[in-house]
Amino acid sequence: MEPVELMGKAAAVAVTAALCGAVLRRGAPELALLLSLAAGVWILLAAWDGLRETARLMEELALLAGLDRGVVEPVLKTVVLSVVTRLTSEVCRSAGEGGIASFVETAGTVLALAAALPLVRGVVETMAEMLI
Repeated sequence: MEPVELMGKAAAVAVTAALCGAVLRRGAPELALLLSLAAGVWILLAAWDGLRETARLMEELALLAGLDRGVVEPVLKTVVLSVVTRLTSEVCRSAGEGGIASFVETAGTVLALAAALPLVRGVVETMAEMLI
């Protein structure tokens, strides 16, 4: 499916879920949260092919540039961690759990740094080789 068409469908699902959630929130806030989660999962699954194509292109470009997979993988992991962190913290905030959202953001930052360590190590090793 074309990305623009898919985004149109995702927007329609999001707006519909938001309107229904606003009505549900008055009487059953837990159902409103479940509706939001279900809509979010549907939207993410709809965008999955685009993410997969982007990752494939990044790997292809890395091969063309002669980059090791160890260079591209930390970048992909960091992107995935940032998306998961953002989504999780927003769900927590929507549920009224701002404190938990802050902890999720802190954990996501630490884990993104940890995922990027192999890339940093590679840069330092390359610089050391250039100096020797």
